Amino acid sequence: MEAFTLLEAVAAPLARINVDTDQIVPALYLQKPRSDDFGNYLFHDVRHDAAGARRADFPLNEPVYAQARILVAGRNFGCGSSREHAVWALYDGGFRAVIAPSFGDIFQSNALKNGLLPVRLPEDVVQSMLAELQAAPGSRIRVDLEAQTVLRPGGGIEHFAIDPFPRHCLLKGLDEIDYTLAQRQRIEDFERRREADPALFI
Repeated sequence: MEAFTLLEAVAAPLARINVDTDQIVPALYLQKPRSDDFGNYLFHDVRHDAAGARRADFPLNEPVYAQARILVAGRNFGCGSSREHAVWALYDGGFRAVIAPSFGDIFQSNALKNGLLPVRLPEDVVQSMLAELQAAPGSRIRVDLEAQTVLRPGGGIEHFAIDPFPRHCLLKGLDEIDYTLAQRQRIEDFERRREADPALFI
């Protein structure tokens, strides 16, 4: 997994609430292998019309957001079904962080395990950031995981909370398997002690 420390990038506004995982990646694409580029399916049904043409009113279709790596969205982002594919689609679509007032619980867990940072900020702060981004398309945001801060387009700094374990894993670029393997020596030492004196572990 790619380490996440500091990200400064174009931020795309998605001023919608209750964006569920079916909107992020439609069920039609859930049988695809992980090796596919799920970025091709990101918001597929909401960014295209019935004829397959891109909708002019969908923010991510604007050329200015082609290189966006941060998404700023409304509350309850990633609600709905538990599909991990939604995180894959965002990640493969170039996004490394999503800022919102709240997230679906399973989406948030999947994001942290796949290198996508979900940043929770107060509702009024997110609404203000969305207004800043809409007023100046192409504006950049800086997300500093080490300091747990977000530098807004207008220059203000916001602090966010994150649990220590996923923060450590993201900073080091470790998924859960990598983290376990990094503890190999400690695991082997424990097993040797247990075999030498099983009574100590009853």
